[in-house]
Amino acid sequence: MLSRLLKYFLRQNIFKNRPSSLLCTMSTEPCKPDTAGNPLIGVCQLSCTADKKQNFQKAKSLVEKAVFRGAKMVFLPEAIDYIGETKSQSVEFAESLEGETISGYQDLARKEGIWLSLGGFHQKSDDKQRVLNTHVIIDNQGQIRDTYSKTHLFDLDIKDQVRLCESDYTIPGNKVSFPVKTPAGNVGMEICYDLRFPELSLVLAQQGADILTFPSAFTVTTGMAHWEVLLRSRAIETQCYVVAAAQFGKHNSKRVSYGHSMVIDPWGAVIAQCSDGVDVCFAEINLNMIKKIRDEMPIMRHRRPDLYGFLQSYNKGNIDDTFHYQFGQHSIGCGQVFYKTALSFAFVNIKPVLPGHVLVSSLRPAKRFSDLTSAEVADLSLCVQRVCRAVEAHFKGTSLTIAVQDGPDSGQTVEHVHFHILPRKPADIPNNDDVYRELATHDQDIQAINRRSEEEMNREAAELRHYFL
Repeated sequence: MLSRLLKYFLRQNIFKNRPSSLLCTMSTEPCKPDTAGNPLIGVCQLSCTADKKQNFQKAKSLVEKAVFRGAKMVFLPEAIDYIGETKSQSVEFAESLEGETISGYQDLARKEGIWLSLGGFHQKSDDKQRVLNTHVIIDNQGQIRDTYSKTHLFDLDIKDQVRLCESDYTIPGNKVSFPVKTPAGNVGMEICYDLRFPELSLVLAQQGADILTFPSAFTVTTGMAHWEVLLRSRAIETQCYVVAAAQFGKHNSKRVSYGHSMVIDPWGAVIAQCSDGVDVCFAEINLNMIKKIRDEMPIMRHRRPDLYGFLQSYNKGNIDDTFHYQFGQHSIGCGQVFYKTALSFAFVNIKPVLPGHVLVSSLRPAKRFSDLTSAEVADLSLCVQRVCRAVEAHFKGTSLTIAVQDGPDSGQTVEHVHFHILPRKPADIPNNDDVYRELATHDQDIQAINRRSEEEMNREAAELRHYFL
């Protein structure tokens, strides 16, 4: 059976569809710009110290080389700002998102016209004793697209031998960030120790990730034993590209990192890897290869949630802690969201059938109502009930139309379970059955002249938020 399977994949050219940049590393002389159809990425390896300015200059040099090479996006490792010599220094040097370090990278991205993944910086928090370890994605206009704070913290405490506890000076993150749409594909953000927890990668893959990132500063001992095997495992089980920019070498008298920055394709092959030292390697991201592998080996469809349940993310914190919410093929800005529960969220409509027409959806992007777990069904129903009360009161309705389109033949145009809630008034639609025809057609041709402005939607959402305080 295995030999027949191998012959099948060879006939289907799965292996030949890998990017041409197999084991491509950065030479001392710049290469000519890439002209292939697949987007090119650069993956950097640094050896940061406590000198923030020097670290930035080293990273800037690698980014400039990647831009010359034709990269569309550059990935940088964890601790991109600095690696402190003491715990107190790690906290003392921290900055906010508006600080000098991130502002410098925003200026760099804008100047070079390049997307950047800053794999982790020490973000100042309200806790004076601890910081957040935050991954930041910046677009080619210098705008922050989204952030993710490391959720799994590396704590090693062996009595009378060694104590290395990240939680002593780091606050764990409280949300899973949805994959960010970039020129290289949809990028799912993770950091270092997250690599050992496959559930997070699987959730991001379910949410549409094409690329999983693991910017890291792995120790030499764990790196030699586990680094590559873990990265390849995450790629194989999610059928995503895995991009791992890493710190390398001696940072100070106490700390040394493993390095070996690399890119893994969805088949589990290493297609690019940095040499020792400060370096940048390149790989092409072949989105067609992802689709081909997932079509021919549809492991997501072969899962048995009836036996072991669904994986789902629970984002803690307030609405604005998440910059963008996934709604099928669309991204909903946090300004348009007016209510969020553990498993559901409610948001205003870009093209309402009637004033006050809003949508309620599951946070997990399930396509059909039958795909929801019992917990999601219960949460979604309660969320709909509470939103109904709010919109009926705010828009002075006398009745409500509540509808769900479950599948394309029911008029569903967004492949994500959602409820339509419309506050109704006498004679607002003379023939009441026409409301369902309107729901089936209202968003099929959303032209700029018909859609509401972001400012108008944000204003309505802000008004509705008051009902949930």
